[in-house]
Amino acid sequence: MASALMNILRLGRAGIVMAQHGVRFVPKGMKVPLILHLARLATLPISLITAPFRIGQPKAQRVADALNRLGPSYIKLGQFLATRADVIGKELAQDLSHLQDKLPPFSMSEARRAIEAALPGKLEDHFGDFSDPIAAASIAQVHKATVTGATVTGASVTEATVTEATVTDPAVTAATETDPATDQNDTTKNVAVKILRPNVERRFRHDLDSYYFAASLVERFHPASRRLKPVAIVDTLKRTTELEMDLRLEAAAISEMADNIANDDMPFRVPTVDWNRTAKRVLTLQWIDGTKISDLAALKEQGFDLRELGQTILRAFLTHAMRDGFFHADMHQGNLLVDPSGQIVAVDFGIMGRLGPKERRFLAEILHGLITRDYTRASQAHFEAGYVPPHHSVATFAQALRAIGEPIHGRTADQISMADLLGQLFAYTEVFDMETRPELIMLQKSMVIVEGVARSLDPELNLWSAAEPVARAWMEDNLGPAGLLKDARDGAGDMGKFLSGVPSLLAQAENTALALGDMARNGIALDEATIARLANAQSRADRPRTLAIWLGALALVALAAARWLA
Repeated sequence: MASALMNILRLGRAGIVMAQHGVRFVPKGMKVPLILHLARLATLPISLITAPFRIGQPKAQRVADALNRLGPSYIKLGQFLATRADVIGKELAQDLSHLQDKLPPFSMSEARRAIEAALPGKLEDHFGDFSDPIAAASIAQVHKATVTGATVTGASVTEATVTEATVTDPAVTAATETDPATDQNDTTKNVAVKILRPNVERRFRHDLDSYYFAASLVERFHPASRRLKPVAIVDTLKRTTELEMDLRLEAAAISEMADNIANDDMPFRVPTVDWNRTAKRVLTLQWIDGTKISDLAALKEQGFDLRELGQTILRAFLTHAMRDGFFHADMHQGNLLVDPSGQIVAVDFGIMGRLGPKERRFLAEILHGLITRDYTRASQAHFEAGYVPPHHSVATFAQALRAIGEPIHGRTADQISMADLLGQLFAYTEVFDMETRPELIMLQKSMVIVEGVARSLDPELNLWSAAEPVARAWMEDNLGPAGLLKDARDGAGDMGKFLSGVPSLLAQAENTALALGDMARNGIALDEATIARLANAQSRADRPRTLAIWLGALALVALAAARWLA
């Protein structure tokens, strides 16, 4: 009861802040619990009083201001819901798509305490120069520092390490090193130090509890929303934020992706971690000399091919998702840089996505089916993955996919949008009783972000032409002759394991048969210890019944005594 009351108070505060900014988070016409209607009525006077102060403010800005005021977890929730127009409505989703993750930095004294609590000794034992905060976001902030000795190797990061961060020192835009191979000889190196916000875990834990409370109410009182799995959506948000708040896991993600792409010929790379100066709440990475992918003028001035950069970003993302099943799930402009050699460097690996074999096949077949106009194959992929209930027709769903795919082939390259395609797919989910797939939520969000970045570099980028080689390669590797041979090898291995276990299985079967035969001849024999345990269990089971009998008897005695005394 106390927990429910606290959640209502937290949600009530959020409702008041949103009312002050004129923000409505419930789509029009949606049936909601009575308590939400009452809350809206209660905050209506606040909305009316503050309306004159909002004149001229764009709605997207009001939404951003409200979420920034509510704090880190609401910023993350807003970014997360930006791709769920099917849940919050197209208009609000569009407003949230412009939400930037930035908050004022915390103090240098708090940063020092965090480092000295996470790493042994004093701050000066690990870092030389240590700057004021360069960037600050909802989860963490970044400082620039120096280290002595060749303890860090490989690529590195800049102030973009924190998502769409607030740059407090605009003069700091790049570091001095350019060649990771030659900087081994330097005795002093620049690094980026990412530090978690104080008490951020506790704040997220409380707010997530209120999100679960609200999602449960929606599922209970609005049956139509159950296919959207509101609680599962909060589950996904919880998992991603928990990973973000352990910087050792971010370091491990960087290391894993580095292994995955080690033999790729694409101009795409990732940072390398200074493990000696990394802990749960502190992450140290080498600094990099690079240009933000959003600085188009600087990229052009340096002679880079913007179209090629756009194709690289899109193909890298799809390769990581389909081939590796492990992808950067926050590849916005602030997290991508171009180094002097023309390689794209991704930073800020706090949010990562994973896809299993079934989801990877689904993605590849959908892309390949829409590109090649094989809508029946694309439809079958939905059914084989279990995304469409079997009582629907493959042919009918293929017809729906054709309605989505054909207009794509009739448009010019600059009119094709992956985001629009996802929106149309969402529109069909209710018609075909499709439930939200939590494992695809991150992929859907990330594809929209990557499309936006690629299009900013090349507005005429043909997304399908860029995606086709990746989808085709996956199909050939997994469904072509090479894939069949691999499946055969895997199957042979599984069969070998099974056959190697047959003798023990037969021995177990023989022992079981002998035991059953013995029981059939002689009955079931129990040892004394087993009989004692059964007796104790029966005694415990009989206690409530015995107590009831005694209470009944005492009641009868009391009734008889009362009658006798009367």
